Amino acid sequence: MKIAAFTIDGNGTFAQDVPAFAAAIAAAGADVILVPGTSRVRRSFPAAALRAGAAIDTNAVAVLADGDKVSVQRWAYRQRILTTFTRKARPWIIATDPALFADICASLGVQPEPLAADAEASTRTKINGVVAAGTGGESTIKPDSPLLFVAGAGWTKKQADGATHLDEAAATITGFLAKSGASLGSSKSLVDMPEAAKAFRFMSHMNQVGQTGATPRHAKGLSTCCHGEEPHVVGWRFVNDRRAVNLDANCGWAQGKADILYVADAFAVMKRVNELLA
Repeated sequence: MKIAAFTIDGNGTFAQDVPAFAAAIAAAGADVILVPGTSRVRRSFPAAALRAGAAIDTNAVAVLADGDKVSVQRWAYRQRILTTFTRKARPWIIATDPALFADICASLGVQPEPLAADAEASTRTKINGVVAAGTGGESTIKPDSPLLFVAGAGWTKKQADGATHLDEAAATITGFLAKSGASLGSSKSLVDMPEAAKAFRFMSHMNQVGQTGATPRHAKGLSTCCHGEEPHVVGWRFVNDRRAVNLDANCGWAQGKADILYVADAFAVMKRVNELLA
């Protein structure tokens, strides 16, 4: 049983990568090939595997080897069920979670080798330059940020004076994001709310966190104006330090779903936080 691993850095086009990756699969002569599941790999490796006559699976979180038997673990049903499976097809390409690639290679005792596509492989597509994401406007989704800030529908509710303050809420949230560098998350109820669409233009369904949204992996999370029930917090399972601000001392966050719950007005709390960050 031969296991090989490749790291793929830089940028490339589909037309350049597919023949290069297919050639690398054939040249490796390995039964199992590990690659990190980056966007570039996900775009080109399936076609390369088809060209090379290989099988491919993605989203692996663990790879186990026992003699000639190799099995893969990955999450299913929105990361509620951890499945374990194997394949008889060889070669077998396994695209891992990018963050776990190095650990998986180390556990198998495999040293990854760099794989570079031939820049002259395509005569139809030329790369004139690379434009960084977000240059058309500031992005609120920052996977590398240590902090996830989640806003809920409570920001749109009537406040103590009996009126809504959508513009103030939007300014408070964006002010905190700018000063802290946090990534923005949202509850489904907020991004689905038509009356909030104008004031919260910086937010879309891409920011949605939870059972029907994303499952981020930030080190810390701060939830504001979310009730903290299961549909909200299911997306927080990989956030280690969870804190929440809510006026309801009996909300879902208080039922063991947050490490610390601040029973307070999020408007007042975040306004003060922004002042301290100034």
